Amino acid sequence: MQFSLRYGISQIQVEIPGDRFEILGTRPEAPVLNDAAIGKRLDRPIGSQSLEDLINPGESVLIVVPDATRLTACDSIVNLLVRRLIANGTMPYEISVIFATGIHRAVTTEEKRRLLTPFIFQRIKTLDHSSRDLMRSAGFESKVFAGFGEINGEPVELNRILVESDHVIIVGGVTFHYFAGFTGGRKLICPGLASARTIAATHRLAFDFEKRARRDGVGPGKLDGNAVHEAFVEVASNVRTAFAVNTIVNDVGEPTEIHCGDWQKSHLAACASFAESHSITLSEKRDVVIVSCGGAPFDLNMIQAHKALDAASRACNEGGTIILVAECAEGLGRSDFLKWFKAGSSEGIAEMLCESYEVNGQTAWSISDKAERFDIRVMTSLGPEETSLMGLKKVDSLGGSTAGRSGYVLPFGSKYLLK
Repeated sequence: MQFSLRYGISQIQVEIPGDRFEILGTRPEAPVLNDAAIGKRLDRPIGSQSLEDLINPGESVLIVVPDATRLTACDSIVNLLVRRLIANGTMPYEISVIFATGIHRAVTTEEKRRLLTPFIFQRIKTLDHSSRDLMRSAGFESKVFAGFGEINGEPVELNRILVESDHVIIVGGVTFHYFAGFTGGRKLICPGLASARTIAATHRLAFDFEKRARRDGVGPGKLDGNAVHEAFVEVASNVRTAFAVNTIVNDVGEPTEIHCGDWQKSHLAACASFAESHSITLSEKRDVVIVSCGGAPFDLNMIQAHKALDAASRACNEGGTIILVAECAEGLGRSDFLKWFKAGSSEGIAEMLCESYEVNGQTAWSISDKAERFDIRVMTSLGPEETSLMGLKKVDSLGGSTAGRSGYVLPFGSKYLLK
C-alpha cells in the first residue's frame, strides 16, 4: 500500500504491507468554521461577559498569540477580534499583538504576516518577547519583567506588558502536550511570556530528580494532578486575562471548533472536546511504528519533532522499531542541544540535569531514553553525525524494517493520544 507522509512543506511516499499495518488517526475532519460561525461563538462566551461588555473605548488591549511552531488559526481569530474591538470604539493604536515565544526563536517578519494576515500586520503594532534579553524584549528600555513571588524556589517573572495593558486576550490552539497535558490556554502566559528562569522552574516539575524519570501524573491528556499544568495555571493567574479564545484546527490549520470566554473554563472545555475526539485505544502494541510529525511547522527542528516520537513510543513494543519522518529544516532547535548527548546515556543526561537543569536537557533525556528502548530510524535533513550522537539512525527509506512485521502508521504524530 502506497502512503504519503508530510515532510516539511513536501511529502514522502512510503510503501507498507497493507495486510499487517494499520493507519491511526484518519477520522473525518469536522467542517471548517467560517467567519460568521466564529462570530456566533464569540457571542456566546463560556463563563464570561462578551468582549464588548468587558472592554471600553480608550482602554489598551494586548492580544497574545503563539509563535510559528503552532497551527492555531490565529489569523482568522485575531482579524475578527480586532474588527470587533474597533467597531466597539477601541482605536487601532490602543491594540497590540505579542508573540508568546517562550524560549523559542523570534518570529520572522514573514511569519508575522502569515500568522496575523497582512491586513492586521500592517495596521496593528506587534511586539516581540525574549525570555533572556531584558533590555530589548517587547521594545522596552528598562527592566521588562514584572515579579510575582516565587514558584519552585525561583522568582515568577512575566513580561511587564502583561500588567501594563488594561486588558489581555489570549488566543491559542489546543492539542496534546507530552508533559503539560494540553497546549494553549495558560501556556500563552507561561511559558509563552515568562522569563527563562521562570520557564525552567515550571518545566523542571516534569522530571522526578529522585527517580531520574518523568514525574508521576505528568503526560499528554493529563491535567488533574499534573504538577506542570498546575504551575502554569498558578503563574498565569497573576495576569488579569480578560478573554481567551481556544481553537481546535484541522490538519492544515483551519478552525473546526472554538471555545472562548473565561481563560480557564474555556480552555478546559476545549481540552475535554479535543481529548474526546483525538484519543485512540489500542488493542495491542506492535513491532513497527511509522510516524510523521505532520510536516511543517511540527517538524521545524528536532526539539519540536520529538513530540511525535514520544507519541509513537506509546504504540511500539519494547525493542521494536520506530521510523520518524521529520525534516528538521531548522536543524536541532538549539545550537547547544547536542551537548547533552555527550553524556553517553539517558542516565548520564539525568545526572547532568540534576547538576544543572535546562529545559532542553529534559527533551534530550527523553530522546535518549527512547533510543535505548527502541530501534529509532529517522528520515530527516539532519546529518548522520547529529542523528548518531542522539542514538538515532538516519535512513532514506523504510528499507526492510516492515518485512514480516506488523505495525502502525501515525500520519500526524502527537495530534492523537494513544492508550
